[in-house]
Amino acid sequence: MSRDPANRPITCAILPLLPWLVLAITLGVTGFAWDHERQATRQALRSQFDFSLRETVSRIEQRVLEYEQMLRGVQSLFATTHLNNRLAVHDYVETLQIDANFAGTQNIGVVQWVTAQRRPKHLATLHAAGLSSYAIQPDGLREAYAPIIQREPDMGRHFAPLGSDVWPHPMLRHALEKARDSGRAAISGKMQWQGEAGTGAALGFAMCLPVYERGKSHDNVDERRAHLTGWVYATFRMNDFMASLYGSQSPGLTLAVYDGTDTVDASLLHRTSGDAMGQPAVSANEYMVVAGHNWTLLLSTQKAFEDRYDRDTETVAASVGVVLSLLLALLTWLMLNGRNRALRLAQAMTQELRHMAHHDLLTNLPNRALFGDRLNQELARAKRQHGRFAMLFIDLDYFKPINDHFGHDVGDLVLRQVAVQLQSCVRATDTVGRMGGDEFVVLMAELSPTDAILALAEKLHQAVHQPFVVDGHELSISCSIGVAVYPDNAADVLALTKCADDAMYRAKKDGRNCVRLCDITA
Repeated sequence: MSRDPANRPITCAILPLLPWLVLAITLGVTGFAWDHERQATRQALRSQFDFSLRETVSRIEQRVLEYEQMLRGVQSLFATTHLNNRLAVHDYVETLQIDANFAGTQNIGVVQWVTAQRRPKHLATLHAAGLSSYAIQPDGLREAYAPIIQREPDMGRHFAPLGSDVWPHPMLRHALEKARDSGRAAISGKMQWQGEAGTGAALGFAMCLPVYERGKSHDNVDERRAHLTGWVYATFRMNDFMASLYGSQSPGLTLAVYDGTDTVDASLLHRTSGDAMGQPAVSANEYMVVAGHNWTLLLSTQKAFEDRYDRDTETVAASVGVVLSLLLALLTWLMLNGRNRALRLAQAMTQELRHMAHHDLLTNLPNRALFGDRLNQELARAKRQHGRFAMLFIDLDYFKPINDHFGHDVGDLVLRQVAVQLQSCVRATDTVGRMGGDEFVVLMAELSPTDAILALAEKLHQAVHQPFVVDGHELSISCSIGVAVYPDNAADVLALTKCADDAMYRAKKDGRNCVRLCDITA
């Protein structure tokens, strides 16, 4: 059958445009690959940032709870003695060893509730206890007083003297009233300690608990107010308080803590030191309630934190994609001009583009997109056949010092060798992928006994632990591995991924260099 001669002019007009069409399509694919890598980098940065924020909030809450339990011990002391038993309070606080066990605590004290009618008897009692110079300050007649009658240890001039009435102080009074009426711990707003005003002044807060008359009911607000005898309190320097939290804080983050919900300088309680830089890549506010009081945490990334996840892979992908797009367009032109070999080369270039879109450029392992596709396929197979499989999260321990001491080029070579070691340990049906940075993931397909899964995980752990010789340097690293099993730990991809991630972080917390199986009860 002969071709219609009328179509030949149309075909001849379109063919010269074909190389440009190929160039446009391949540049579009390059743009997609670039955006994918950019989003993956951003996601890795955000994920680690969110974890650091949650961990910081958790540590603050835990530390405040420890302080509250410490103060409840002092409060419980007055179930067996009276407020003026100075020796019992002194001996009890000494046994607490607050410097060693409750870092950040300045002192613990007692405030007594004194009505105007009881003031003369109160003064006489304190004078008889050996405090001959004791007086309620400031002087003057008021309906009620809340003087400090004891402080352990006594820090001298940096704090108000015994007898100082804290009731007129608005912030302290608000905390005392809240503790009195609720029966629970309360903390004050931002405070600046007396005697340390000016440059370098110490900022902090106070926590208090109410003390009621022994044997009297305090089930409601009226009863609590009627039977109040005083408060126990503790004061804290904010810088010392925060310093006690940073055992393994991620480097490269700036943390600011504000009193209340307004992030203004007047409310600033604490800010970590860090490198000056422009707009952070990621920042977030976290509002939290601490012993009935509002604090705002502002966490921001620094360049050091961002550089850990910015490996510039999107730039590499864009550069390679543009070059390949030009080559493919050129080969298309050559093919149209009778070069038969161009067709085979064009197919190879197309395959290379497809491979690049689904594999990590550094290690040639499946990237997040390809790994996710294989994970979904394995989940569908396991559901049909009632099978089992496992997912492993692998995070290299102490990888950052290698980059810092030997440079990123050596670090990249280590990552490539780790990829080779991991692939050498798995079966042909398994998949090893790289999520970015120093994080790898393994899909163990068609596994049944949990012991077999853990044995293969331990084999991967030992393979990474072998010394690497890179660029003339013998380097030793380890890894933390989290294991999640379908369907034992989760029934879908998101839940299984979270289980594996949680198990990996538990391995980190258990000292690193170990394998941990997901524990859904943890």
